Amino acid sequence: MSTRSISSSIIAPSRVVVLGGGVAGIAAALDCAEAGAQVTLVEVRPRLGGAVYSFERDGLWLDNGQHVFLRCYSAYRALLARLGSEPMVDIQRRFEIPVLRPSGERVLLRRSGLPAPFHLAGALARYRLLTPFQRLRAARAAFALGRLDLDAAVVRERAEGVSFGQWLIEHGQDERALRLLWDLIALPALNVPAMQGSLSLGAFTLREGLLSSNDAGDIGFHLRPFSELISAPAERALTGAGVRVMLGARAEGVRRGEAGLTVGIGGGEMEADGVICAIPHTRAAGLLEPLLGDAETSRWRQIGESPIVNVHVVYDRRVCDLPFAAGVDTPVQYVFDRTEAIGLEEGQCLAISLSGAQEEMQLDSEGLRARYLDALADLFPRAREAIVRAVHVSREHAATFKATPGVDALRAPTRTRVDGLFLAGAWTRTGWPATLEGAVRSGRAAARAALQSVDSTAAETPGDGGPARREGDR
Repeated sequence: MSTRSISSSIIAPSRVVVLGGGVAGIAAALDCAEAGAQVTLVEVRPRLGGAVYSFERDGLWLDNGQHVFLRCYSAYRALLARLGSEPMVDIQRRFEIPVLRPSGERVLLRRSGLPAPFHLAGALARYRLLTPFQRLRAARAAFALGRLDLDAAVVRERAEGVSFGQWLIEHGQDERALRLLWDLIALPALNVPAMQGSLSLGAFTLREGLLSSNDAGDIGFHLRPFSELISAPAERALTGAGVRVMLGARAEGVRRGEAGLTVGIGGGEMEADGVICAIPHTRAAGLLEPLLGDAETSRWRQIGESPIVNVHVVYDRRVCDLPFAAGVDTPVQYVFDRTEAIGLEEGQCLAISLSGAQEEMQLDSEGLRARYLDALADLFPRAREAIVRAVHVSREHAATFKATPGVDALRAPTRTRVDGLFLAGAWTRTGWPATLEGAVRSGRAAARAALQSVDSTAAETPGDGGPARREGDR
């Protein structure tokens, strides 16, 4: 399928400035350039990728997060194809998560080939960490979640005042079920535990990621560091499409100009027919408040932020035979074998990914080292005999927006009240949680809106990622 999906009928090249070089900004810039616009992308960092990036330690390139994706992330996968990065990812043949406990117990959550939702029935029936009665009640709750009409006013109103976990408790789930099952979904998807999470986003995640089709939730992995998979190929693709890429340049403001908008960049100014602001919500609020006013931008500041911490442990030998696993009754949430991905020739590198990591953000590196070396040894006994060559910690205090009840009403639509100014980013009103998929969809929606504002005859973008709600278009 062709990736050239936006009309190139613009009579005279429009000038579009994209602020932010994350995947939302990259997708927006590529779409605008392919439609014939003159595009400048401005990124304050010295590299592209935004919230997904690599850093070097002891000659190894480590990622700031594992950022797995699902087969249903059609827009993100299409972006990888545009960047030529598809060979550097892999998707499970069938959804499968090994779940480990420090006691040595191991349970496999694996779907069957049956149609949805029956493809998960066997996995839940065999999930012996819950009692048979708890499994039955969990299946009933999942079925009820899948039937929620997320567009109905009464459901939206209900979702504003109750958390994902509270709704689950009302539907027969207990603390044990939340801890041993539902947080396996909520933490990586929402970056908060189920008891703190948004009901609408939790229900959306279950519906789109696990129930929309039997293969929607198959997990995809990045086989190379983000520096190779996103940053470098994105810069090549953008420059190849004619985009002017300005790295290490800070946007200082946006104001109305004589003919369109004027963007302040590094002490200078740039005129534009359209501006797509694809930066995090707190930065966007500060940058655009003089233009949009406090009444609008103050809502964005209320969205909040949620941290992610990653602990990378390099051993002198292999201690784990799994490509990844989830942990329960342990500080380890998810652990990934990143040995081949980072090019480690001897030993093994395990990366622990910790979502909703407010507590871990308060620990220093030594505290994290002590906690998680012991936790890994409890899950993988061979680690007790191994020599730890290095421990590297990455912290993202504002990794995602905080997906708590009421957040949907605070998220911004693509279009603003200022002609020519559009918003993108995972925090905008995509209907998705803070995911790579939501970010790419937001960028494409902003590009479509920007092009249509210049050329009213520009065609709609067909098939930009599937059947999910696209609230950002409203």
